[in-house]
Amino acid sequence: MDKLVITGGMQLSGEITVSGAKNAALPILCATLLTADDVHLSNVPNLQDVRTTLKLLKQMGVQSEVFADGRVTLNAAKVDNLVAPYELVKTMRASILVLGPLVARFGEAKVALPGGCAIGARPVDQHIKGLQAMGAEINIEHGFIEARAKRLKGARIVTDMITVTGTENLLMEAVLAEGKTVIENAAREPEVTDLAHLLVKMGARIDGIGTDRLVIHGVEKLHGAKHDVVPDRIEAGTFLCAVAAAGGDVTLRKVTPSLLDAVTVKLREAGVTIEEGDDWMRVRMDKRAQAVNIRTSEYPAFPTDMQAQFMALNAIANGMSQVVETIFENRFMHVQELNRLGASIIIDDNTALVNGVNKLSGAKVMATDLRASASLVIAAMCAEGKTLIDRIYHLDRGYDRMESKLTAVGANVRRIKGSGSE
Repeated sequence: MDKLVITGGMQLSGEITVSGAKNAALPILCATLLTADDVHLSNVPNLQDVRTTLKLLKQMGVQSEVFADGRVTLNAAKVDNLVAPYELVKTMRASILVLGPLVARFGEAKVALPGGCAIGARPVDQHIKGLQAMGAEINIEHGFIEARAKRLKGARIVTDMITVTGTENLLMEAVLAEGKTVIENAAREPEVTDLAHLLVKMGARIDGIGTDRLVIHGVEKLHGAKHDVVPDRIEAGTFLCAVAAAGGDVTLRKVTPSLLDAVTVKLREAGVTIEEGDDWMRVRMDKRAQAVNIRTSEYPAFPTDMQAQFMALNAIANGMSQVVETIFENRFMHVQELNRLGASIIIDDNTALVNGVNKLSGAKVMATDLRASASLVIAAMCAEGKTLIDRIYHLDRGYDRMESKLTAVGANVRRIKGSGSE
């Protein structure tokens, strides 16, 4: 397994180009199952999860052409396998997103119950509830969800909770369903909105995009389209936290600042200077951060996907802070690893109490999930000496060449391939 070796103490200076959003690219790739025409995508990030999704689609019969500049062309005219096997699904929970489009277009699907990061239960009951409301017959056995419907029918669906992938699956089911579908309590995340914009380009009729009430008028078929994946707000937020923690002056390019308002409010509260333009952000930090309380919640509130990175910043900030996690019950697994680096963090149920320390010390640590990996990178950049981060395959699932981007702005980050040691 690859590892990262990071020597701390380097301030950051220069420019970083933000990649396309993983959490937008994955449902968008799955949405190409809804049409027999070519779908041309750009700004697709070069990530393990993207490669896994393309592999899943390929074994279903989807043809794809991947270009080095982030363009991908897909064609699902010859889909001949409606099964998503456990071998692929177990590594990535987002594989559940093939369920909706397969049933909507082909009338059936067999999808293994998903895996992915071990940050919480993340059940798929809302996906199943929505399909049943639209007339599908569901059978769950031997670790698979089997769904069948001659043609889905529009319905009013009120989800029990706000669910991003649930909303995305419901959207993809509804666009080809007969009649009108109303999704109440829909997720408003920018990645859901980006999927909706692509579906509209493909001929879907969707009202209320960006709100918690989506109204979809089903159409007979969808056609091809061209679409540019929205910039990754979590990658951008991670780099903002990295500069806030390590210090320096960095400009982010190809970013949408308005999608990061909940994060930048807290960073400014911590003492960070941030300037914004239409598609750029400049972040400057020349002092020790002030500790800031955060509480995760659904968009547009503070994102759970930024909790770990902000905790790394709070770990070396001046003062005490509380970090409250309301979305996933197991999302504090990075705490014990941060404490190995010298942080002072105590967990009390869904709250982490962080006592900022003057310095961290390099050590061997282990990544436990995607965003935990990013928090360890940030902490290591602030630590004295060298830190070795193991199991960074988690990092590669969601960050496009992170070590290269950080090295380009002055960080001392090096990847060790395979079983190599330092």
